[in-house]
Amino acid sequence: MKGKKNAANEVFGKNGITASIPDKFFLVAGHSEGSTKLNVFDKSLVDAEIGNTNIMKMSSILPPAYEKIRPLKLPLGSLVPMAYASKVSTQTDEIISAAVVCAVLVNPRQNGLINGLIMEYSAAGHKEEIEKIVRGMAEEGMRFRKYKIKEIHSIAIQHKVVNVGAVYAAVVLWW
Repeated sequence: MKGKKNAANEVFGKNGITASIPDKFFLVAGHSEGSTKLNVFDKSLVDAEIGNTNIMKMSSILPPAYEKIRPLKLPLGSLVPMAYASKVSTQTDEIISAAVVCAVLVNPRQNGLINGLIMEYSAAGHKEEIEKIVRGMAEEGMRFRKYKIKEIHSIAIQHKVVNVGAVYAAVVLWW
């Protein structure tokens, strides 16, 4: 049939998100307290100002040609790739924390390499301790890849649990 698209002839990702690589990133973090695990997770996203988007969890590679930007208001309902750490706890008085880091290369084009590295971590403990751990993870990952670090961007957050608490930290990728 003329003019009708045939799925077998379509190129995967030709016009979709798979054909587009984000080139910007920013960091966000949020925490909350509530009555259920799902509600506190959702509320921590709202506190991080990304609560009205659809999160696509990704692994830990900062895409090529990256640029750090200030957090921006994302379109409602948009599909947003993020590397994130989160923790929910029902242990009264427990301190929980989440942190993410982006390790940026000294020369992003060295040896033809142009990506950075993201690491994420969450656990019981104070945010300074959790952030130190995740920074160490990024340093190890960069050493393993034989990448030289120019700088590390990070964000960490903590919460003292009353009933049900949550923390969330993310590297948000955007175009």
